[in-house]
Amino acid sequence: MREQLIKAMQHKQLVNMMYIAKDGSITKRRVKVIKIVGDSFQAFCFTRHAKRTFLIRNVLAFIPFISNGREVI
Repeated sequence: MREQLIKAMQHKQLVNMMYIAKDGSITKRRVKVIKIVGDSFQAFCFTRHAKRTFLIRNVLAFIPFISNGREVI
């Protein structure tokens, strides 16, 4: 997982992520990885519209986001 995070960060790529929160709930997030520190990483979360810190071990799936060019940002 760490290698995928590093690659996404280096390419400034948006990714879709399935994440398990502290309370056990599973969320789907679209994020842009900013930095990786130890066993966590900081990313801009487009769901919350803010920088968030995530634990690498809580990432269930991590898939590059591919735009079809029709989305309005």
